[in-house]
Amino acid sequence: MIETSTATGSRPKFLRKGEQTRAAILDVALELASRDGMEGLTIGLLAEKMKMSKSGVFAHFGSREDLQIEVVRLYHTRFEQEVFYPSIKEARGLPRLHSMFSRWVKLVTVEIALGCIYISGAVEYDDRPGAIRDHLVAMVQAWRNALERSIKQAMELQHLRSDIDVGQMVYEIYGLILALHHDARFLNIPGSVERAQASFDRLIESYRSSPLQEEAAADKAAKNSKSAAKKAA
Repeated sequence: MIETSTATGSRPKFLRKGEQTRAAILDVALELASRDGMEGLTIGLLAEKMKMSKSGVFAHFGSREDLQIEVVRLYHTRFEQEVFYPSIKEARGLPRLHSMFSRWVKLVTVEIALGCIYISGAVEYDDRPGAIRDHLVAMVQAWRNALERSIKQAMELQHLRSDIDVGQMVYEIYGLILALHHDARFLNIPGSVERAQASFDRLIESYRSSPLQEEAAADKAAKNSKSAAKKAA
């Protein structure tokens, strides 16, 4: 589980009227923040979109900053639901790492039109200390930590070489997503998604263990399975 997960966005099936209104406000706020940036999110604009009074919107959030923080949390929770949680259902090692990247890319294809809170937020708050920046940094770092764990597991399973600089590999994977956003969203270059996936595949190949190491890992796994079966018998 990504450590900064919150309950926001993981909504129960039945909500009270006030909770439904709050959830609807956050949905619209996330859409506006994705399009216009976190600083472009104002109570006035949100009230106009919701056809509510400013005081009505304020009744659900203590301040504009509280609203912005809740938007960041909602984005993070949805990121977990669409990318992280489905990926950890895959086998450890390269299957899981491949899933994390491919689902991340799939999310980017949606964000090409809507925008990404993590990326736009990094631009807006890179030099602006405060609670919003702290939440953004914590959530981005939590995702990077999840990538690191997946890479380390792939190394332990000998899917990847044991001499890898994990931080370097995370840097390169993250760089592919940033380049994808730039080329697809800013420059509108056709085929950017396919280029990102091809680059990831080449990256994995450059870090992959040798066939002998993979064979040894498979033999070890088979022996462990037989040993466990004998104990259970």
